[in-house]
Amino acid sequence: MSLADQSARPVRSLAPALFTATIFLSATLLFFVQPLFAKLILPRIGGAPAVWTTAMLFFQTVLIAGYLYAHLMIRLVPLRAQLWVHLAFWAAALMFLPLSVSEAWAFDPSGSMAVQTLWLLALGVGVPFAMLSANAPLLQAWYARSGGPSAEDPYFLYGASNLGSLIALLAFPLVAEPLFGGRDIGFAWAAGFVLLGLGLGFSGCAAVRANIGAPQKAAPPKTKLGLSQLALWAFIAFVPSSLMLAVTTEISTDLGSFPLIWVVPLAIYILSFVLTFSQRALPASLTRPAALLSVIVMAVLVSNQANAMPAWVKALLFAPALLAVAVEAHRLLYARRPEAGHLTVFYITMSVGGALGGLANSIIAPWVFSGVHEGLVSVLLAGGLLLLGSPRICHRTYLRAVIGGLLAIAFLYGWNGLLVIPLPPLGYLALAAGFALWLALHWREALPVLAGLMFFLGVDWAADTKPYLFKDRSFFGAHSVRDDGDLRIYANGTTVHGLQRVDEAGARPTPLSYYHPQSPMAELITAPEGRAAGAIGIVGLGVGSLACYAEPGQDWAFYEIDPMVDQVARDPRLFTFMSDCAGDAPTHLGDARIVLDRQDVTYDILLLDAYSSDAIPVHLVTAEAVQLYLERLTTGGLLVFHISNRYYDISQPLARIGGALGLTMAIRSDVPGENTQAGAKASVVVAMSLDPARMAPVMADTRWQPLTSDGGPVWTDDYANLLGALR
Repeated sequence: MSLADQSARPVRSLAPALFTATIFLSATLLFFVQPLFAKLILPRIGGAPAVWTTAMLFFQTVLIAGYLYAHLMIRLVPLRAQLWVHLAFWAAALMFLPLSVSEAWAFDPSGSMAVQTLWLLALGVGVPFAMLSANAPLLQAWYARSGGPSAEDPYFLYGASNLGSLIALLAFPLVAEPLFGGRDIGFAWAAGFVLLGLGLGFSGCAAVRANIGAPQKAAPPKTKLGLSQLALWAFIAFVPSSLMLAVTTEISTDLGSFPLIWVVPLAIYILSFVLTFSQRALPASLTRPAALLSVIVMAVLVSNQANAMPAWVKALLFAPALLAVAVEAHRLLYARRPEAGHLTVFYITMSVGGALGGLANSIIAPWVFSGVHEGLVSVLLAGGLLLLGSPRICHRTYLRAVIGGLLAIAFLYGWNGLLVIPLPPLGYLALAAGFALWLALHWREALPVLAGLMFFLGVDWAADTKPYLFKDRSFFGAHSVRDDGDLRIYANGTTVHGLQRVDEAGARPTPLSYYHPQSPMAELITAPEGRAAGAIGIVGLGVGSLACYAEPGQDWAFYEIDPMVDQVARDPRLFTFMSDCAGDAPTHLGDARIVLDRQDVTYDILLLDAYSSDAIPVHLVTAEAVQLYLERLTTGGLLVFHISNRYYDISQPLARIGGALGLTMAIRSDVPGENTQAGAKASVVVAMSLDPARMAPVMADTRWQPLTSDGGPVWTDDYANLLGALR
């Protein structure tokens, strides 16, 4: 044995630990930065669910760039030069730390929200993320030339990479965000990025030392790749990526757009890589039946049969179903992995497939569909994915699958009014799962066909057959208007945002829902102090119900982030609150906090009605936001928050902010009485003012209770613990 070999032996024995630690740290930084930077941009871009899907498109696209950079480096650049070039890339990325949003950047409400979100991400985190993206394939390629154990099959490092990603994703919402502010998290992330440079340097040196005297360029692969192989890899990668984003949209539309909601589906997606990209892969006999059951379960969850199901129940059911389908998809990818020489091409193709899933969900789907239908398409494709590697399927199998699928659909959704069983959504879900399980035991060879066929045929039966007066989709979600008896209902996703009596068309309409005449908001506006107000600002337009409390001579203004909401509210063919009561009141489009910050206006009453859906735009309820609202109030002005919500109680976060700013505060929980008209809803409202005298008439009503701070941490743009506000 030569002296060179003897000196290289300790390096080779330590190589697995060195490379595993480095790729683990890189992946941790890579996936920690996604929710971190998304949190940083929320106050600047707004809190729509589509912000995260657009951010995911950006991250997936930059991932391709990082993988392509690694591929070209490995193929064209000598090993020693690879190390120096990559360290230079790392040094360039240091110039963007700590991560922040440029103060010069300003949101343009007339421009494309998706394009502006992508541009903001590119300016703030593009270079560091691209550098981190290149590490997984590059470190695996270096390890393949390190002479370490299993160097000929370095894919096990990808499992370590995804384990780091998983830990980072869960640590952010569960540990970092509740305990630390965004600035502290950013500095810790920057320190980890600096440490990563050392790991990259030592790993690269280990590979270079093991190749002293050897060719500095990697040997060409022994096999060639065909276009069909690349297309197959891309398709398999596309399905779980698209499905993950579809599940995220389904959940965040109702539960809110914040890091925990974003990262849980992504963490499940990453966990599937950890479970499959290892030398102890899960057997197909386990993953395929689980994936089939999950496809059918998700087909019910994304259908209208599940509209009445509580959002948290859907989220709990989506989680294991998404994991099962993603595990099967990534098991298929791992089983079809190429030799180490094609490693970078494999990862580039995977990232292209994932990015196409992001493109389909964040850009194409809102443009093509009038409703949120990408979940339907994703589940259908997931069913088709099960065809890969299935046993030989003959014409009899297809026939039995068709018959079985038709019977199942007829049973679950009703066929021309026959066999319809009035069951709650969970009942339909149980029937679907039970039928799939029965099939799994009896018609194994028909399962892949049936999974896709059942869903494809089920779309028509599961489709919403209600006649819509309006149905469209914007960056902020699906919008629909329909009549239900004597009420006209406006819904955004599954949340009702406005009601009007159909028989009041042509007359001054009566506000309903949270805004009925006996509601806290209505009484604050119509009280003597409210009628004396010269200017009133409303954040959150809905259908404009509050407009019909306007008094002659008052100046009203509305703030609305979604132009489509303004379109619906001002169309007299749909709703007449605005046209009959405040047709000349302007609507300022854009995120209310951003727009108010640019305006030089003051209001006697500023009412924030942006919290009544199941989502909470956190950036609108921080100390900085409330301070801005106070600056837009006249002396003795009244600040009102409508905080009705099924899942979150933000009364204490508001109380802590109000206590810190010296405000007098009161809260009222209102339940409509027996004499209240139909269509009235219960509401929770907080009123506050810097002037105790302005609050005196409010506090004189015993239905209002004093609101005081419990002394907990104050929510700021840097720190907000939405988990702590869960009911």
